[in-house]
Amino acid sequence: MTGLPTRVLGPFNVSAIGLGCMNLSHAYGMPPTESEGARLLNHALDRGVTLLDTAALYGGGANERLLGTAVMHRRREFTLASKCVLDTFEGKRGLDGSPAAISRTLDAALARLRTDHIDLYYLHRLDRNVAIEESVGALVRAKEAGKISEIGLSEMSAATIRRAHAVHPIAAVQSEYSIWVRNPEIAVLDTCGELGIGFVAFSPVGRGFLAGAVFDDSYARGDIRATMPRFVEPNLSSNLQLFERFALLAKQTGHTPAQLALGWLLSRRPFLIPIPGTRNIAHLDENVLAAGIGPSSETNASIDDIFAAENVKGARYPRGAQSQIDTELLPEEGQYL
Repeated sequence: MTGLPTRVLGPFNVSAIGLGCMNLSHAYGMPPTESEGARLLNHALDRGVTLLDTAALYGGGANERLLGTAVMHRRREFTLASKCVLDTFEGKRGLDGSPAAISRTLDAALARLRTDHIDLYYLHRLDRNVAIEESVGALVRAKEAGKISEIGLSEMSAATIRRAHAVHPIAAVQSEYSIWVRNPEIAVLDTCGELGIGFVAFSPVGRGFLAGAVFDDSYARGDIRATMPRFVEPNLSSNLQLFERFALLAKQTGHTPAQLALGWLLSRRPFLIPIPGTRNIAHLDENVLAAGIGPSSETNASIDDIFAAENVKGARYPRGAQSQIDTELLPEEGQYL
């Protein structure tokens, strides 16, 4: 096992770079086989990754089942995070933050994961039909029952975080954050710093865009990027020009674009942990090397200049998906709503 630098996430000490497990079962076309997914998960643990992040939604429970079969024999080696509220209900994706639904999702997750305990359990999205206090209350009861250790929130605003934190201390907030998605900088990062909450950045390499994995918008069937305005024309060509400038900057620093994107994130706040996902062991090895990168202030300024909000074209979500996001919007995003 190779150790990585660690950071504090609630009561947990975890690797400075975790692993988002979603794309092993969900969202980017045909997923890898179960054996391929298991191989990557175990390789991540071998490399010293100690935060694995999954959710009930991913693959309709398939991602939790994969972790249950692939790595639960190494349970003491990692912090396990999963999520509820977004789930599959009668075969269809749905959102239900009621205590009853949370309880059902949690019990099903424990069975799929082959464990009696989840370390960090998130409300995946805000259900606007249920008071956040009720949803958090359900997780408090789950904690009292010994089913979870800590409570997290995903894609929620500073105001919602404060309401939730007043019910029970929140250990972690998870949101999309990268050099081309800056929404957490509006208020959430400062709120987390003030309240002592860890921040977990998902899609830290822009769903592959910041790693040079996107060349055009001819995505495989089932790839969610085909529905995201930022990843399709007429916006993609303009955004790829930004990536070309970024890739040149990365080359000048001696790092790959993905590594520089992760290093930039790690330099933002000491309580921030990115969780890049990958299906490729070589890419995983590339990502974890970024834990030792500390971009200079000049490099970070160049990144900020390239990816200034007005330069990035297109919304990050289509309208339907954006309606489930509670995170604050940048002024430039108003033109897309």
